[in-house]
Amino acid sequence: MQDLRTELTESLDEATWDWLMPHAKRDSVIVVSPELDLLDVGVAIASDNTTSVQHWIAESLIAKPSPDQLANWNDHLNQRFTALIVQPYVLVQELE
Repeated sequence: MQDLRTELTESLDEATWDWLMPHAKRDSVIVVSPELDLLDVGVAIASDNTTSVQHWIAESLIAKPSPDQLANWNDHLNQRFTALIVQPYVLVQELE
């Protein structure tokens, strides 16, 4: 069996907001700060590394999208993200 990081690397993709909207409606989108590596966060969540995850939440490095972010993205359906599905969540980072 492949290791978790390799498996998640294969799931890493680019997505536009219109593709992510249904996931946001299910409240399953998590915004990851650009200073964190999306794969590191995915591995931590998938392997139940609560220490790291709680630290990132406390530091506001990972969070649910704010109402302002959601409003902005709903106005810009082509906004692009790097996305990583770690059931039941979709981890995203905004692309410039």
